[in-house]
Amino acid sequence: MAHNAYSPAQTVEMISRAGVYKGNMRLDKVFFSSVSAGCLLSFACATSLSTNTAPWYQENAPGLIRLIGALIFPYGLVMIVLTGADLCTGTFMYTAVSVLHRRLSLMKMLRHWAITFFGNLAGSLFVACIVAGYGGIFSAEPYKSEALSYATKKQVTPMWHQIFIRGIGANWLVCLACFLGMSGRELSSKIVGIWWPITAFVSLGLDHVVANMFFIPIAIFVGSPDITVGLYIWKGIIPAGLGNIVGGALFVGAYYWYMYLLESDPISVDGAFYQIPQDQPSTNGRFNLRTKTRDLESVDASHEMKGSEMGG
Repeated sequence: MAHNAYSPAQTVEMISRAGVYKGNMRLDKVFFSSVSAGCLLSFACATSLSTNTAPWYQENAPGLIRLIGALIFPYGLVMIVLTGADLCTGTFMYTAVSVLHRRLSLMKMLRHWAITFFGNLAGSLFVACIVAGYGGIFSAEPYKSEALSYATKKQVTPMWHQIFIRGIGANWLVCLACFLGMSGRELSSKIVGIWWPITAFVSLGLDHVVANMFFIPIAIFVGSPDITVGLYIWKGIIPAGLGNIVGGALFVGAYYWYMYLLESDPISVDGAFYQIPQDQPSTNGRFNLRTKTRDLESVDASHEMKGSEMGG
């Protein structure tokens, strides 16, 4: 039976090419792209939080209302992927695969991680504090109580190591969503591929460092008595961020690189083999020699990976 999708090997190859493109983007574009991603994901966080504001369900069917909120939340990552914005948790996978594939330097990977993180934070804080905060979206009851309760369950109740472990699971599923979204050839397949892993991560209450950039600051904004900026950094950013790195770079990126790219022959995507950009010297001489034998049938991959396949 034929499937109208890229194979897992082709998908990892595209992820590697996407990581090269991301790692070599102009730094101002990386920053603004990541600001956009932070804003878009925060809108989804706000929608999910608003949906969870259902006191009767929270008392009598908390799992059901959390699932309903989780079913709505994925539109955030869909917008990010389809607009080509940069989410730091997605780039943990993309650039890690490129580094393991000897196509991108470690320094460029770390630089991209840092810029996308602070860009995501800027975008998230803009929506949390300006749009939702000064806009008064969560200032009135029962929305204020739900924002405070949700943040308390995220920051105050769990221990540091629990947030770290939840962070691993969260970005494992987020990067799997990016993987499945990239494997689809048409729009509907991409959306479906993204939707279900994201639904799973939200319904399980796992910790995503960029999602927390909305959920925790909005609680601080409306007057949480238990959460401070210092507590947020210590129990919101650090453990969730480290867990997200492990989940994205190791559990997804390194695993699929090992399964499909390590010691494999060059993989073509839509008949095109990877071609090292002229201003990007290879970090692996063996790979450079292998690709040069196919120069006549290769096309520059730096342009074909733009657009919807570049998001996350």
